[in-house]
Parts: sequence; structure tokens; C-alpha cells
Amino acid sequence: MTGAGAYALLALPFFAAVAVVAVVAGVVAARRARAGGRSARTGRRIALVTGLVAGVALLVMTIVFDNVIVTLRIVAYDPALISGAKIGAIPVEDLAYAIAAIVLLPSLWVLFDRPTRPSQEEEPPR
Repeated sequence: MTGAGAYALLALPFFAAVAVVAVVAGVVAARRARAGGRSARTGRRIALVTGLVAGVALLVMTIVFDNVIVTLRIVAYDPALISGAKIGAIPVEDLAYAIAAIVLLPSLWVLFDRPTRPSQEEEPPR
């Protein structure tokens, strides 16, 4: 793989996989909400705000620490293989995996979460 944007092209298969998992998680979450007959607006808002705060924190930390390691020349990018857009010393392609993680991790949480049954919530422990 050569030419401008080669690093961005490397991220495309990962973004495709993340998109598929996110769509499946959205379908699963919608089915669970309908099956439960509940409107979990408050829970969704809390999850959305929490995800946004965590996502922004991850992006900020990625930008800061990647700039440090690129500036110290621990990591170097071939100028011929990046798109040219930079945030400080790092190419924007460097944020691809952090963005994928921001979408993928909550999606996996939805998929691996066990839905609770209403009868389990109402019964007192024995």
C-alpha cells in the first residue's frame, strides 16, 4: 500500500467491522426495549452522556500522548503515507483506532449484557 492516505486505508476494514457490530447492537437494544415494554429514556440519556464524556476523554488523551511520542521521535510517520491533515504533530489517521474504540466498546457492552427478566427484579431474595 503506497501513496497518500495509506494509513487511513489501513483503518477502513476496522471501521467496517465496527459499523457492523454497532448496527447489530442497535437492533438488539431496540428489540430488548420493545420486549421489555419499557421506555428507558433516562437510562439511555445516562449511557449517552457517559459515553460522550468517556469518548472525549479518550480522544484528548490520545491526542496529547501521541503528540508526545511523535515529538520525541519514538514513533514516526512516513509523510508520503499520510493524508496531510495533522493535529499538532500527529496525523489525523492516528485517531482512527480511538474513534473505533469509542463506538465498539459500548456496542459490545450491549451485545454481551444479559437482559434481566421482570420476574427476577420483583422476587425478593430467599
